[in-house]
Amino acid sequence: MTEVSIKRKSRTKLDMTQGSIMKLVILFALPIIASNVLQQFYTIMDTLIIGNFCGATSIAAIGTSSQPVEVFMCVFMGIGGGVSILVSMHTGSKDDESLRKTVKTSVSFTYITAIPLAVLGIILTPVILRFMNVPEDTWNLAVLYIRIVFVGLLGNMGYNMNAGVLRGLGDSSSTLLFLIISSVTNIVLDLLFVAGFGMDVAGAAIATIIAMYLSWFSSVIYIIRKYPHIEFSFLPKGIDRESLKNILKLGLPLGFNNSLYTVGHILLQTLINLQGSAFMAGASVAGKIMGVSSVAISSFSQAMSTFAGQNFGARDYGRLKKGGRIVPLYSALITMSLGIVMYIFAPQLVGFFTKDGMAIKYALLCVHIQIPFQWCFCVLNTILNLANGIGAVRYSTVVNLLMLWAVRIPSAYLIATFWDGHYVTGGVSISFVFGMLAALLFYRSSHWARICRA
Repeated sequence: MTEVSIKRKSRTKLDMTQGSIMKLVILFALPIIASNVLQQFYTIMDTLIIGNFCGATSIAAIGTSSQPVEVFMCVFMGIGGGVSILVSMHTGSKDDESLRKTVKTSVSFTYITAIPLAVLGIILTPVILRFMNVPEDTWNLAVLYIRIVFVGLLGNMGYNMNAGVLRGLGDSSSTLLFLIISSVTNIVLDLLFVAGFGMDVAGAAIATIIAMYLSWFSSVIYIIRKYPHIEFSFLPKGIDRESLKNILKLGLPLGFNNSLYTVGHILLQTLINLQGSAFMAGASVAGKIMGVSSVAISSFSQAMSTFAGQNFGARDYGRLKKGGRIVPLYSALITMSLGIVMYIFAPQLVGFFTKDGMAIKYALLCVHIQIPFQWCFCVLNTILNLANGIGAVRYSTVVNLLMLWAVRIPSAYLIATFWDGHYVTGGVSISFVFGMLAALLFYRSSHWARICRA
């Protein structure tokens, strides 16, 4: 083994082209699972602090805030996914020159998009919330919270782009450190601003953006020091046209995919908002509980994307086929196990967030409707990330298009119109089942057939 290859191997945390597939996937996923648990712990603490020191209306305001931010980040997050896939492919093929160009372009792209989007978001926040039918008793708090969070958009986007680069390199453990720093900072500042100074949702938003920028700065310093061979920089240093073309080729379909989800979330949140503040608060609390039960979903999905990208880049198609069979199975079993635990202890968990009787009732209803079907979403997400990892991003776009617009939104509106609006989240569960079945058809697609013939 040459000195160059030894150095390259030491820089890359996990080479997913060699060794036991599930061992590597689990090793890659564990730090992400820990990060997700930590992130869920932060959101739980955030909700606990707001719920106990402010009330159900403040919880509802924060609960409806994620969709407007997603509107402006959705396409960018797809671009970040495209960067991560390219980085994993270049890592698998040992093409360091292309890797450096991709990373340089990603830094510049972050600055070019983040600042205008933040300004636009601040201006358009009331328009989006009005479209979402946010109740009057929640309106002012929601507008204030979201506008402050938009100030931190550059930090949010910068960190997410850097995390994608690191995952593509095979380094999933470093993001855990950044989240520990960010979450501890956020919780401490939440207690200080909300509980101590009585700043309500404004205090929570300020704490969030400080933590966002801290995560971004930490990730920049880490990448520069740990991976000097990719020549990462804090400030933009230009764009390589070919790299940008490849990033957009993969990233735009993923961004379109994300935008479909975002608009779908907004429409579903609109139905939730129509049920009143108590139901909004209950749905927000339920989301925290379901987030804990789904920590394996994004972890194994990201591991699958990196695994697929590296092995596709290395042209090891036999290994790719084997991983495509076993990773969705294991991730579904883990998600199912967590879901059972969260379903059983949901009444006790909900009581930690709020003492409002109606909010508790609605939170339990949402949990009981959705958690039994989360394992289906896990299978769906893992297979679609397999498709993304080998460059078949259009397949996942089509599946998500059908899942959201042919199933989730129509079924939610039918439930609200002809049955009971408090059961609108049932549309999510129905779409999980449909999406899983559609994703399984990937193994019958021409993309997978080419892999099998190779």
